Amino acid sequence: MTWFRIIECGPGTTLQDRGRFGYRRFGVSTSGTMDPETAALANALTGNPPGTACVEFQMAGGRLVVEGGSMIIALSGPGSALRVAGNIVADGRSVAVRAGEIIEVGPVSRGVFAYLAVGGGFDLPATMGSLSVHRRSGIGGRPLAAGDILPAAGPGCGTLSHIHPSEPCSEPIRFVAGPQDDHFSSDALALLTGSTFAVRPDSDRMAYRLSGPTLSHRGDGNVVSDGVLAGSIQVPGDGVPTILMRDCQTTGGYPKIATVISADIGRMAQIPPGNSVRFASVTLEEAVAAARLAASRLQGRLEKIRPEASQPTTDSLLRANLVGGVTAG
Repeated sequence: MTWFRIIECGPGTTLQDRGRFGYRRFGVSTSGTMDPETAALANALTGNPPGTACVEFQMAGGRLVVEGGSMIIALSGPGSALRVAGNIVADGRSVAVRAGEIIEVGPVSRGVFAYLAVGGGFDLPATMGSLSVHRRSGIGGRPLAAGDILPAAGPGCGTLSHIHPSEPCSEPIRFVAGPQDDHFSSDALALLTGSTFAVRPDSDRMAYRLSGPTLSHRGDGNVVSDGVLAGSIQVPGDGVPTILMRDCQTTGGYPKIATVISADIGRMAQIPPGNSVRFASVTLEEAVAAARLAASRLQGRLEKIRPEASQPTTDSLLRANLVGGVTAG
């Protein structure tokens, strides 16, 4: 068996896959990767399906050591840096790691979340069909900590491959108005689209709180509790917009002025605390078209992943056993 042993990691480091589906009617959060596209790229570089569980690093990085055998890994995240046995691994590339070698994941310098995938995934028991950790409830376990062991399901699985990193997008985060925008003053939506907000430091996987202009309600700022989902923009009585994220609850009693579209929720998740965010309103039809386009673009990127060239590199030569045997003359 081959496994990771955690040497150190940030407090927000967890295992996450595509999420836990079919249980929201029982009050169970979906959870899952905050930025599914970035996680899908890390998985694809190691030969895994897009929704395979990864180690999700939140801002801080970590150090891990491989034990028991070799494995193929890949890291994906905005501004994230990967070193194996002290050697820098270029962005958008998978790498073979041997037993005893240390993996160093640097802080996520241009975003919030980075994903470390291992070829074959992890050999761990699922909870309700998922390895995703929901921190508040404890469903799926707890955040990772020093000393934890993560067994790999397929030691040595995967193919060394690479892809050109994508360029960051600075376009506004798009939303569809409603379902309760009629609970707000007539200028609230215009204020949401015409103002610049910032992500507050008290944001987490459950919700991103925003600082900026407050949005006024027509009434007392409460509704009969109803369903919410990742992307719902709730506005409590203080008028501060709050964007629900992957670990959000299943129902809520604050009116929802709008919903961030699925094509942009991962990009929203990568905006660090203190950074600004702007919004743009789109129709439901435009949101559906954007979701289809995002899926098509991701598939196109995954199809561009190519196996590493067979010619030796300096790193591969240093790692290789170039002596095939010794004979006596």
